[in-house]
Amino acid sequence: MSKPRLQDYYETTVRPALMEEFGYANPMQVPRLDKIVVNMGVGEGTQDAKKVDAAAAELSAIAGQRPVITRA
Repeated sequence: MSKPRLQDYYETTVRPALMEEFGYANPMQVPRLDKIVVNMGVGEGTQDAKKVDAAAAELSAIAGQRPVITRA
């Protein structure tokens, strides 16, 4: 299984640049992201279910993953 594009970019470009800029001796000293959470509130979703579906489609286009819809 291949690595995600962003992880590959981080390991090949960002991590070496941070090591050079801050003088880290060990690659494990470089800060890394563990989790990114994207949240969207759709207030009009109680009246119109189509707005929730449209918001889910937009969020999936942004994140590249299928969102989990939670109604409150």
